[in-house]
Amino acid sequence: MSDELVLYAVGDVGPERPDPHTLFTRVGPTLRGGDLAFCQLEMNLTDRGARLPQVRHTARAAPATAGSLRRAGFDVVSWAGNHCMDWGAEGFFDTIEALTGEDITVLGVGPDIAAAREPRVVERKGTRIAFLAYCSILPADYWATERRPGCAPMRAHTVYEPTEPDQPGTPCRVITYPHRDDLAALVEDVRRARELADVVAVSIHWGIHFVPAVLADYQRDVAHAAIDAGADLILGHHAHILKGVEVYRGRAIFYSLGNFAMDLPMTAEHASSKGFQELLKLHPGWEPDLGSTYNFPHDSRKTVAVRCRISRHGIGEVAVLPAYIDRSSRPEFLDGADPRFAEVGAYLREAGESQGLGTRFDPAGDALIVRTEES
Repeated sequence: MSDELVLYAVGDVGPERPDPHTLFTRVGPTLRGGDLAFCQLEMNLTDRGARLPQVRHTARAAPATAGSLRRAGFDVVSWAGNHCMDWGAEGFFDTIEALTGEDITVLGVGPDIAAAREPRVVERKGTRIAFLAYCSILPADYWATERRPGCAPMRAHTVYEPTEPDQPGTPCRVITYPHRDDLAALVEDVRRARELADVVAVSIHWGIHFVPAVLADYQRDVAHAAIDAGADLILGHHAHILKGVEVYRGRAIFYSLGNFAMDLPMTAEHASSKGFQELLKLHPGWEPDLGSTYNFPHDSRKTVAVRCRISRHGIGEVAVLPAYIDRSSRPEFLDGADPRFAEVGAYLREAGESQGLGTRFDPAGDALIVRTEES
């Protein structure tokens, strides 16, 4: 019997429908066929609490939705995200209880900062994988402290530098850099996790949403620091579109896995709102599709699942399985002969090339193998 295990990892998940299991009917067999499956939860699972007044967009579903996630194959869920406190403390703790009640390991959140930063170690086939999760997209007071529940923060600072200071009103150069204390804490956490496990995976909710390809400066700084400290895999999400893949010191960094199974129905009133109209400017060609449940940019239909083959010796192979999301929000893994397979692969390559990442992919049936060897 092989001691190799298979980990699948996908991006944002948020079922907002009466029958959430229907989102996963075409991908569940693959996810359940592995030994572990990871996702990022983008909603609260609660029927209590009150939506906080500063929240721009949020969603919630019945706690029973956790069962649909589990039946889809997910065993590990990050909830370190910008929606974790949208429905107050009641919604926060209800969501954790719903997930853990389905024997799902929950990452990056807790009743205090120590709990939110705690590595979660999962063992399969004698191999221990430590998971950590952080969030850079943080409304005020969503991060945990010694006396407050919330998520593990990995904040960043932004500087707007005029490119032509003598020309009033000209565009600025945007510079970002990591919050020093948060980065030090993350590095400490990774080193601690390294002592507990054979493989360390770090999940980060970060980046520039909807803008094609572009990475923020702090993302590379944080990812490289995590790998220097001992991380083997970086799983990024939040941008709602795929972004490039980097290989650093032989480890894969997925800057954005995009959406995977996200409902976003929309009314005409919402589509014409000032807030949504501002979002449309971030992604040229984005038009609402009011007859669908998936009102994201067309590029958001392209997605992937990461597949890692892992043993006690580390990660042996990293691959992506291209997938496509339909108008009813349902993802489907693609056959290698499907023209959309090549479309997703080209999009992923171009996103990386535009940022100077240079990662190469080798087609292998229904997967693209990430070349992680040192050049």
